[in-house]
Amino acid sequence: MIVCSCNVLSDQDVRDAVNAGGSLTRNAKQMYGCLGCSAECGRCARTIKAIIDEALGPCAKACCAGCPHAANDETTEPAEFALAAC
Repeated sequence: MIVCSCNVLSDQDVRDAVNAGGSLTRNAKQMYGCLGCSAECGRCARTIKAIIDEALGPCAKACCAGCPHAANDETTEPAEFALAAC
């Protein structure tokens, strides 16, 4: 399913980026950077964040306290995304 029509990103693109290892993506802004694009209208930011949280869910529950997925959790999106999504 396409979640970002501006950049033509699918939910699978987001999941693949989360599971790729390397750098840890925890919010939409980091995801755009990881996928080599930038936010245009920002309407997809909440959906992307939900997909990231869903993809990390099983790992976060199984990981110990030292897991990088548990560290640096950003629970809020940057203001630019929140405003664009309204």
